[in-house]
Amino acid sequence: MSARVLVVDDQPNIVDLLQTVLAFHGFTVDTAGTAEAAVASAADHRPDLVLLDVMLPDGDGLEVCRRLRAGGMTGGIIFLTARDGRTDQVSGLAYGGDDYVTKPFDVEVLLARVRAVLRRVPAGADGAIAVLSYAGLVLDPETLAVTRNGEPLTLSPTELRLLRYFLTNPGRVLSRAQILDAVWDCGSGNVSNVVDTYVGYLRRKLDRHGPPLIVTHRGFGYALRADR
Repeated sequence: MSARVLVVDDQPNIVDLLQTVLAFHGFTVDTAGTAEAAVASAADHRPDLVLLDVMLPDGDGLEVCRRLRAGGMTGGIIFLTARDGRTDQVSGLAYGGDDYVTKPFDVEVLLARVRAVLRRVPAGADGAIAVLSYAGLVLDPETLAVTRNGEPLTLSPTELRLLRYFLTNPGRVLSRAQILDAVWDCGSGNVSNVVDTYVGYLRRKLDRHGPPLIVTHRGFGYALRADR
């Protein structure tokens, strides 16, 4: 079954271009031109990925992203915007976005980013997938259920991907660049502070149910380690 993509933009030429290109490459495509239409379409069609313009006629794409995540959407979200400042990129990632593409964009590069995000978005699999666990922390990759010492945790999609990366590398010191590349697919350091932000979110949730597990290695990165 092809992945379903929701294109949200108020510029008809961009919508037509993306709809044509994505359909040609086998994606099922829905479109919306406003913030409200985007939220409604996402609720109706449950897309695997949203291409989301930041500036919409009736609202801010960042707020749309927040509403989608609050409503339980676990699919990928890629922001499309003419604003390319560092603060804008950090805001987009911090609001729950998976990537940030500036206009004008190269269609082939955008397709590559779409496929990269779809590979990273947690999804069920045809066969059984081993449960990931470490020091009382358990993540079921199929159901996305997370527990620590038997207590359930509620994590955002980005926090789930971050935890999954830590659990597949227990005890290993991971640099911010490595985490960016694995979780957000942008290994350059220009938005590395988003790593610190999300590690902080995840750490607070884990620490509610046991001793600290995420160790900070100042100037380098983080490790999931029980033997502190």
